Amino acid sequence: MSPNPMVGAVVERNGEILCEGYHRYFGGKHAEVEAIDAADEDLSGSTIYINLEPCSHSGKQPPCVNKIINAGIKKVVIGNHDPNPLVNGRGIKILKEKNIEVTSGVLEGECTRLNESFIKFITMRLPFVTLKIAQTIDGRIAADDGSSKWITSEKSRKLVHKIRAHSDVILVGVGTVLSDDPSLDVRLQNGRNPKRLILDTNLRIPLEAKVLNGKLAAETIIATSSPTTSKAEKILKKGAKIWQIPFSDKEINLLELLKKVAQNNFSSILVEGGSQIFSGFLKAQLADRISVFMAPKIVGSGLASFKNIGIKNINDSLLLEDLEFKKMGCDYFYSGLISYN
Repeated sequence: MSPNPMVGAVVERNGEILCEGYHRYFGGKHAEVEAIDAADEDLSGSTIYINLEPCSHSGKQPPCVNKIINAGIKKVVIGNHDPNPLVNGRGIKILKEKNIEVTSGVLEGECTRLNESFIKFITMRLPFVTLKIAQTIDGRIAADDGSSKWITSEKSRKLVHKIRAHSDVILVGVGTVLSDDPSLDVRLQNGRNPKRLILDTNLRIPLEAKVLNGKLAAETIIATSSPTTSKAEKILKKGAKIWQIPFSDKEINLLELLKKVAQNNFSSILVEGGSQIFSGFLKAQLADRISVFMAPKIVGSGLASFKNIGIKNINDSLLLEDLEFKKMGCDYFYSGLISYN
């Protein structure tokens, strides 16, 4: 799907659903075309509901506005304007010029949430960044001995895998690989495996790490400032990719990393650890959302979710907005957009 948006369409007349469709894969039929082609009757005088403004330009598919006009549809209900400069408002304008009634902004907040990654990618040419944290109730992501499996319940972990399946990239620091040796794949849910991006300034990753072995090795990218060593050659032989990223203050430059991610047409990143990486994204104001799974456990010490991010006064705290809460068995899940103001 990425970098395309998630779009669905439903056509109804007199309260009866006539057909529906959605954009299934990158390069495939758009939702409006999928829905109209599925109709087994004339659609004249009907209404089509779409979460995103129909396109008005030719790309991998022809303009959707033409399909709507030719189908005889008389009303279009839209959630979001398409932020793509090739479309933005133009699709609506064409429909109105053909005397088709258009209503926009319906459930706009929900539609924005659905395509938050696409909107940021199109408007800023950067991926949408979500920090995913599994922690105890006292804010620890590992105990003193480094153990972290499992802080949260299986129900929470299944939701994590669902979130992974909707992400283009999973990102962790090499410290997480060294301590946990994670697979960073989708096992507990049906869905695609995202790319795996490891931040490893000095190529400390073990050649035996799970992310460098097996059929998913080719889906792994190592971001480093040391791309020409003999260790790098061995990593490349395993099928993984290496990105050379500039570094600042002895750490990989996260903004340059995000630009590289976007250049490869990845529109969303799920950051899964560790605390230094979480803190780096917050300190640089590059994270967009935090999703926390909190277990009813207390360890009293251990590895905190965040390190110093430069905040001295409680009045300067980062705030989460548009919060979502959900009970996950004995755990709680909450997610919100980060406000840096």
